[in-house]
Amino acid sequence: MRTRRPRFRDEIITLAHGSGGRATHALVQAVFLEQLANPVLSGLSDAAVLPLDGARIAFTTDTYVVKPLFFPGGDIGELAVNGTVNDLAVSGARPVALSAGFVIEEGFAVPDLRRIVGSAARAAAAAGVAVVAGDTKVVERGKGDGVYVATSGVGVVLDGVMLGPARVRSGDRVVTDAGLAVGDRILVTGTLGDHGLAIMTRRRDLRLEGDLASDVAPVNGLVRAALAAAGEDLVAMKDPTRGGLSSALHEMAAKARVGIVIEEARLPIAKAVRAAGEILGIDPLVVANEGKAVLGVRPRAAERVLAALREHPLGRSAAIVGTCIAERPGNLILDTGLGKRLVAELDGEPLPRIC
Repeated sequence: MRTRRPRFRDEIITLAHGSGGRATHALVQAVFLEQLANPVLSGLSDAAVLPLDGARIAFTTDTYVVKPLFFPGGDIGELAVNGTVNDLAVSGARPVALSAGFVIEEGFAVPDLRRIVGSAARAAAAAGVAVVAGDTKVVERGKGDGVYVATSGVGVVLDGVMLGPARVRSGDRVVTDAGLAVGDRILVTGTLGDHGLAIMTRRRDLRLEGDLASDVAPVNGLVRAALAAAGEDLVAMKDPTRGGLSSALHEMAAKARVGIVIEEARLPIAKAVRAAGEILGIDPLVVANEGKAVLGVRPRAAERVLAALREHPLGRSAAIVGTCIAERPGNLILDTGLGKRLVAELDGEPLPRIC
């Protein structure tokens, strides 16, 4: 939980409040936590972890409003299932069951609805999880923008797994030429920014060389491989959706009170994503993924975890991209190779309606 509640003086909701960045955090802290705060919710994790009869369960919920409904690499049905599976997975849980609620606009084509539900069914089967409950509502024409999907999920947290963004640490030894104390390593399981920029290029009808498609996929198998390789040395995981890698690492740095340095040369970014980002003026670091995870790992296990990730089909582009340091707590720093600069937390909404 953030140590200081941000000021909130806004009188109306804007798209910026859905960005996953500073405006979202301010809204959640000042409006929702003010009324609903409790020790579990106040952690603002990807999933709530609750004790139950000697075990621990993870519970999460999300709503999907992506536009367009069908995009390169997937659609809203596949996105909704995988997004919820991934929130459970990065909480250290084995997904068990999902629910799905559909809000359908009057006049929506039944063949398109069948396609969306079929994608959800295939995604659930691929992730090894069942959709066991649901709901359907229809709203007037012009009131629903096609289809919205709300999903919730429950999973069982694996024995011995203790994860949380506050658990990364900076270390207590000075080991760099610059005299910085460095600690846990930051890993990403693959290329960055794929989903959000695939959505934006479809909206803008951009024609780029190379394939640019969403990375929407379930990461639960990939997470199991990382946990098996690291054991207790895997201490934090995040799902880099809204706000991308930047928002995930800003949260980690703030909660753990460490600085995080990421090395630009190590960041895995596909050429098509980089090109689209340059054309649109959008930094891939703030762009959502829907089939990746960000890991905080003790230094002694980092190479072992990296090797395990790269053996998985979804982890072939995995990389160690950063380090936690004692200096500049709460800040994200980009090392360009020529110098270092602070990476600002996302403020505004460059990518509305991407999930």
